[in-house]
Amino acid sequence: MQNVERNTVKPMGEVELAKPKLDLSNVLTKLQTQVESFFLKKGYIFLFIGFLLGRALILAKLTPFSLPFFAAVYFVRRDRAPIALFGLVAGAATLALSEAAFTFGSIVLFLLLYRLAEKWVEDELKGLPILVFSTIITVEFLKILIGSGEFTIYESAMAAIESGLGLILTLIFLQSIPLMTVSKRKQSLKTEEIVCLIIMLASVMTGTIGWSIYDLSIEHTLARYLVLVFSFVAGATVGSTVGVVTGLIFSLANVSSFYHMSLLAFAGLLGGLLKEGRKLGVALGLIIATLLIGMYGEGGEQLSKTMLESAAAVLLFLLTPSSLTSKIAKHIPGTPEYTAEQQQYMRKMRDVTARRVAQFSNVFQALSKSFSTIEDQTEPEEASRDLDYFLSNVTEKTCQTCFKKDHCWARNFNTTYDYMSEIMHEMDNQSGTISPRLSREWDKHCTRSKKVMEIMQQQLTYYQANRKLKKQVQESRKLVADQLLGVSEVMGDFAKEIQRERENHHKQEEQILEALQDFGIQIEQVDIYSLEQGNVDIDMTIPYCGGHGECEKLIAPMLSDILGETILVNSEECSPFPNGVCHVTFRSAKAYAVKTGVAHAAKDGDLVSGDSFSTIELGGGKYAIAISDGMGNGERAHSESQETLMLLQQILQSGIEEQVAIKSVNSILSLRTTDEIFSTLDLAVIDLQNASSRFLKIGSTPSFIKRGNKIIKIQASNLPMGILQEFEVDVVSEQLKAKDLLIMMSDGVFEGPKHVENYDLWMKRKISELQTDDPQAIADLIMEEVIRSRSGLIEDDMTVVVAKIDHNIPKWASIPVKKEA
Repeated sequence: MQNVERNTVKPMGEVELAKPKLDLSNVLTKLQTQVESFFLKKGYIFLFIGFLLGRALILAKLTPFSLPFFAAVYFVRRDRAPIALFGLVAGAATLALSEAAFTFGSIVLFLLLYRLAEKWVEDELKGLPILVFSTIITVEFLKILIGSGEFTIYESAMAAIESGLGLILTLIFLQSIPLMTVSKRKQSLKTEEIVCLIIMLASVMTGTIGWSIYDLSIEHTLARYLVLVFSFVAGATVGSTVGVVTGLIFSLANVSSFYHMSLLAFAGLLGGLLKEGRKLGVALGLIIATLLIGMYGEGGEQLSKTMLESAAAVLLFLLTPSSLTSKIAKHIPGTPEYTAEQQQYMRKMRDVTARRVAQFSNVFQALSKSFSTIEDQTEPEEASRDLDYFLSNVTEKTCQTCFKKDHCWARNFNTTYDYMSEIMHEMDNQSGTISPRLSREWDKHCTRSKKVMEIMQQQLTYYQANRKLKKQVQESRKLVADQLLGVSEVMGDFAKEIQRERENHHKQEEQILEALQDFGIQIEQVDIYSLEQGNVDIDMTIPYCGGHGECEKLIAPMLSDILGETILVNSEECSPFPNGVCHVTFRSAKAYAVKTGVAHAAKDGDLVSGDSFSTIELGGGKYAIAISDGMGNGERAHSESQETLMLLQQILQSGIEEQVAIKSVNSILSLRTTDEIFSTLDLAVIDLQNASSRFLKIGSTPSFIKRGNKIIKIQASNLPMGILQEFEVDVVSEQLKAKDLLIMMSDGVFEGPKHVENYDLWMKRKISELQTDDPQAIADLIMEEVIRSRSGLIEDDMTVVVAKIDHNIPKWASIPVKKEA
């Protein structure tokens, strides 16, 4: 037993020993976190920047950086202002103690003026640069008074220049300092913010002028390193901009560094162009720029020193971690990292939206199940309970005062209960009467048989009314359950649609672009969103076509040959001027097309008909034709039928299945008013991909399909809408074919002919005698025949809708494209 335990424990010891003692990635992460906490959260970065700006010079004399930096820090991060003050004074002290004193004095004067101005200045942000300008010019005039005591033109001009620079630098620092705060910025950097950040970094670097390591200038090395980073991150445009701005700041600080502006700008341009070579390509750009610009220097010794400085910058650049460059790139528009960050954000928002929609779908589905299961669980129990309540009410008014109460209910409970239950059921089923046999047996059993039967007949009325009410409630629950389930299915499909990403079709885009260009058609851009059979979706950008119809006549037929299905122009936006471009969307053509014709007339020739009709374009390639006949004639009937079709159209277009949509409309119509106002509905839904059709007829007349010499009758038996709260919708399916004619009509047309016994035979004969296949002509002819049969009188509202189903053939045939073998 001890050996077994020893063998069991031993592998666990081996697993423990196999773990690494030091995880290098965790160490680097902790180090990075500590550095960020020290510099950003604790604010010691302002100490470092303040030290360098405190000793930065312009034209080897002016120090305009100190006060603007302090003012910006004091306005943005007031809690870090003491750290910035200490850094600025310490940096100025490296130049001269008098400079440190003037820096400290200017900051104190600024704080005093700031406190005084708070009472009168409403917008502190706008007043801050002016306050800095006033402080600097005051201090400069004090310097002149303390020094020479005379105001010369040169000294006054230098004071004005330093004050103006202070005003501009305050605006720059106000935009730059928030970029270094702890708060995470999700938005991208604007162009102005990028330039301000570069000016600030270059200004900080001027504080290193005069520093060197092994005779290598630190400011030159840092400037080139800065250009390398931004060239690598953002490309040639931003890289060259950084080079120009940095070189300009350095040339102002030290006139001897003027040629470095050309070197940095050229290095930023070359580095950005060689960005595809990664870090080595950007570094090569700096080396080439250094060699070319360095040849204008003072000879070989100066060139070798410049090359060593560039080499040091390249070494720093190669040692820079990719995480830092990626973090910078995420904030600069146009970079792949920025695009990926935006796509990730959009994908996250899409997933959150889809998840919320799916949750709502689950909620509606759960509600639908709860409504569906309520009556299933309680129906047997309620039936037994209702019977007990019925008998209890009867016995309360009869048996409670009877002297044989104990004999009937205490000794013969089952017999009495069974007799009364049987009497109640027979009365319910036989309109209040019972069989003679049961009557004789009940007279023998009960001494108050007639009294009991009278009370049972009275209570039966209440029982039947209560049962009818409960049935209506159950029917309403079932309707609500179906509606909730329909909404749940629509929302579930919508959630799946949201999560469906656009597929990458780069290869197909290039193939289509190449095929069209080889044919001689100029295409600027092709974007493929879907290549699914029957659901092709392609966007193109082409040069201005001058209204010659290139898209419809050439591009769509060529795409039809390339993709193997008929492609049509869905939408086209042409440029209003000749040098612009046109944006075109191509979609799959439906296999079938529907052409309709309508004829209608109001009773007695009135202007308002009680009939309404509609042709509805549904999603998913479906086409719906509907006729509704409101009860009666005139304005009221017209509004009823029109509202029926409007409700149906909106529900169908939301994606809810046809039967649920019709039940929903019926529920709304039946619950909306107590008036007996009903509407019929004749609905045909045709699938344009395979020509299959579904007919839903609610109180409407038959429809007819003419297929050559054959006439097919479509009918169903349903009451008009609004009569019953719950009814089953009979759905008739029929496969249509090309050249078929679908004829739908209201009762005013079907039952309109006078002295006709069989309306079906009369209508079939008239349809078979038609010599045309034009839908509008057929509708007019049928209407004319019905009116002629009544000697020109119109005794009811009449509507005829005729639809012709045919293959969808585009105007332009497909154009074959040469394909590779």
